[in-house]
Amino acid sequence: MTEPLWQPTQAHKDATNLTRFLAQVAADEGVTLSDYESLWAWSVTEIEKFWRAVWKFGGIIGDGPGERTLVDGDKMPGAKFFPDARINFAENLLRRRGDGPAMLFWGEDKVKREVSWGTLYDEVSKLSQALRDLGLKPGDRCAGYVPNAPETIMAMLGVTSLGGVWSSCSPDFGTQGVLDRFGQIEPRILFCADGYYYNGKTHSTLSKLPEILASLPTVEKVVVFPYTNPNPGLSGIPNAISWSDLLAPYTAGDIDFVRVGFNDPLYIMFSSGTTGVPKCIVHGIGGSLIQHIKEHQLMCDIRKDDRVFYFTTCGWMMWNWLATNLASEATILLYDGSPFYPDGNIVFDFADATKMTFLGTSAKFIDACSKSGIEPAKTHDLSTVRVMASTGSPLVPESFDYVYDKVKPDVHLASVSGGTDILACFVGSNPVGPVWRGEIQARALGMAVDVFDDAGRPVRGDKGELVCTKPFPSMPLGFWNDPDGEKYHAAYFDKYPNIWCHGDYVVLTEHNGIVIYGRSDATLNPGGVRIGTAEIYRQVEKLEEVVESIVIGQDWQGDTRVILFVVLRDGMKLDDDLTARIKKQIRDNTTPRHVPAKIVQVADIPRTKSNKIVELAVREVVHGNPVKNVEALANPEALEHFRDRPELKD
Repeated sequence: MTEPLWQPTQAHKDATNLTRFLAQVAADEGVTLSDYESLWAWSVTEIEKFWRAVWKFGGIIGDGPGERTLVDGDKMPGAKFFPDARINFAENLLRRRGDGPAMLFWGEDKVKREVSWGTLYDEVSKLSQALRDLGLKPGDRCAGYVPNAPETIMAMLGVTSLGGVWSSCSPDFGTQGVLDRFGQIEPRILFCADGYYYNGKTHSTLSKLPEILASLPTVEKVVVFPYTNPNPGLSGIPNAISWSDLLAPYTAGDIDFVRVGFNDPLYIMFSSGTTGVPKCIVHGIGGSLIQHIKEHQLMCDIRKDDRVFYFTTCGWMMWNWLATNLASEATILLYDGSPFYPDGNIVFDFADATKMTFLGTSAKFIDACSKSGIEPAKTHDLSTVRVMASTGSPLVPESFDYVYDKVKPDVHLASVSGGTDILACFVGSNPVGPVWRGEIQARALGMAVDVFDDAGRPVRGDKGELVCTKPFPSMPLGFWNDPDGEKYHAAYFDKYPNIWCHGDYVVLTEHNGIVIYGRSDATLNPGGVRIGTAEIYRQVEKLEEVVESIVIGQDWQGDTRVILFVVLRDGMKLDDDLTARIKKQIRDNTTPRHVPAKIVQVADIPRTKSNKIVELAVREVVHGNPVKNVEALANPEALEHFRDRPELKD
């Protein structure tokens, strides 16, 4: 393609935060940077100057930044940013008070609420006092078994106002899934709702609590807020108190925020856990805050009074990312439930009703809308939406076409990618640059992203490992219960010494954009040739008959053969003709190496709670190995479709 799909006008560029940031850098540093690419190069060369500039631009509140910006900057892991600064996370998110909405919330078609900035501050004020009286101290863990509701944001802010550490998972996790996570971190206080809605049905949370609490002896208090029932009964739940009863003795006033070290813990996040008990990834207060402010304001162009949405549960890092938008004085839009109830228009209904300016979702959602024939451009206004963002898995070129043809032709489509590992993005959006079909626009500011071959040499135009060659503020503080850092080091630094290897198989394009071909650990290797799974998905899912697919490598006769599983439209059967057309589609558009040795129809594909398909779990089942943690899956029963398949015996 010789022309980009979207190009910002000069007026658009002039109005961006990024342009104002460039002016600040020019004034403070005497450096004239003309565009995003020159700013990126400066940001990874002059690391300390860049992050100090972000601190100033974002108006970070605290005691700092201090004289030292980076110590042990040659050590990964080990580098520390702003070691002398002291800040409080909640103080930065609660900088605004008064009227106007801080949060707008829809719980499917059952609940609609608005929470003003003043109400948010006052509720957190009362909760902070209550938690202080319960003895909560900096570093104490609190957990949320919670839907994506306003009280969840308030609970996180109340905990972090005192320097506490927050961790959460969504209420659709079963008992073992909750214990696999919270059992490791020993929380003092557990927050939950009485239940949640999904696909039009009401589900109870309280019924699971007695069993969960029996294995969480450190929990001293269970705080329950009403969601599906205005007066949930708490009998039989040890140490339980309702949200309203907990806050009733207190009067709202100025919050006494506890400032702690920039590199003190804020969140404990969990890996997907599909290959064993989830890793507990500890993220710091300052690193999370400054990274998010950078991404929100400079890369996503989020401004005061914008209305920012990301479809997420409280078990996915995009919830944490969404919450921090409060620090930019933007309204956050919360949705809990199915994005396809009562039909696939609900997200776009939400966008129009709330005057959404930033619409964040997943590549899988965009693909599902396309497959369902949804055309929001014909049925919705969407005039306020400036940016539509996608993450979770690679956004294929055809989905770029769908957004511009069927959703909104003049939107900035921002495909981004990073991870729970860094609570941020390695690659993402550039508000002053073009959008090219199938490409993530740019390497993230302040992130020294490169692409290495197996020998650790940079490559251009060829596929390789996504790496980061210099430290950045949101590197994890470490893993919980990993005192010598062995697990942390093994996860990211074993392949290339002193360099972060993220595990994505990518290419750096001629536009300095990125195309992701899948996870390195799921990369196929038939005949010693590395193939990214996304290359196959892109071709297969072009066929009208195919709803979704998953591909793995099966060990076979001393080599690896490619096995493709497909979910077809209702009532369809995989016959010889369709098999031949799938193979032809792949062969004609990739290479003969990409063509599957076997294509097998299945009824469903297993996925994580954040809707990512799990290639490694399917591979284990096909090889007759146990899947170590089925509790991490949203639909573990789907694994049975792959067990002992006769088609894979010859």
